Amino acid sequence: MTDISSYSTKAIGDLGEETAASYLKKQGFGIVERNVVRKTGEVDIIARKKETLHFVEVKTRLCREFPHEDDRDTAFDPSANLHNAKIGKIARTSEWYVAEKNWEGDWQIDGLLVWLRGRDGAAYVSYLPQIL
Repeated sequence: MTDISSYSTKAIGDLGEETAASYLKKQGFGIVERNVVRKTGEVDIIARKKETLHFVEVKTRLCREFPHEDDRDTAFDPSANLHNAKIGKIARTSEWYVAEKNWEGDWQIDGLLVWLRGRDGAAYVSYLPQIL
């Protein structure tokens, strides 16, 4: 494992998205697209499981320890960035995508939180289905 504590914010975000995509694949999702940008915003990952499209917002934080190992340190909780304004942008972008692709099946907006441990790059993932 590699020490990632000196990685840039962008590199941490990119690694978090890679971790999220890998997690989703292991959970039986197929990755449809990544980093879909429209004038309304961006969706990190569009995945499909059975007949449902999942628009997944990934939030990543670099941490010393995972949340369950050090409950006192909540400053790195990535869910704080899943606020109403952000979720609204994802919803508008998802609606645009569904209309553009003529998708007639179910779809939902999910969150995926990734904590990356600085000293070794290990990941802890928390999936949040249907955040809207």
